[in-house]
Amino acid sequence: MLNDGDMKVMTQQWQDLLFAHWAYEPEVVQRLLPEGVELDTFEGNAYVGLVPFNMRNLRVRGLPPIPTTANFAEVNVRTYVTSRGRSAVWFFSLDTQKLLPTLVARLAFKLPYCYGNARVTLTGQGEGAILTSNVARKWPHHSVSALAVRVGAPVEPGPLEKFLTSRWGLVSSSRGNRLWYGAVEHEPWPLHHAELLHLDDNLITAAGLPRPEGDPHLLFSPGVHTTIHSLEKLA
Repeated sequence: MLNDGDMKVMTQQWQDLLFAHWAYEPEVVQRLLPEGVELDTFEGNAYVGLVPFNMRNLRVRGLPPIPTTANFAEVNVRTYVTSRGRSAVWFFSLDTQKLLPTLVARLAFKLPYCYGNARVTLTGQGEGAILTSNVARKWPHHSVSALAVRVGAPVEPGPLEKFLTSRWGLVSSSRGNRLWYGAVEHEPWPLHHAELLHLDDNLITAAGLPRPEGDPHLLFSPGVHTTIHSLEKLA
């Protein structure tokens, strides 16, 4: 996975996903990014997302599914960047309750995965369903998050929704400030409005960001099928 070539290495399904985003002053977020990674902004604002979802049917190319690691919840904190001409997601943290994927992702994809209790649950179907997300991080340091929303009507994505969701890769950094890009393939997100019912989170502040202000911009998606490519080194 660490070769410079571009190869499809993994397939996954991302289900029961919530995009919760807050606007930030760009300089507040940029200071947390390494040299060579620049914020991507929308109408002068940076956006930081809290994104819970359920990983399903994770499968490494050429290997059979591993039952104990194929399905799990993940909650990540992210922003949006460009690097060497690539538009991408930058992850501040990714929480799961599966130790093996946590260690593999840290080594293979240079991503700041964290280990602890993580659960994402969707109760009901369609409009009116309730999505809840809970994290109790154990490693590398303790943090918690609890969130609940009610799913609303389908939404036709406008410019902001496309900015927040139409991302086809990630950028990560390894020792020596080496930058890596990993491409991601999936169909366009089917999106719904969502109503905030409860939020008590410190994953965002644990990433070194100020506590977000105001109500988040919320979008729910039932999910997409994804293909993950190997990392390539950015020159």
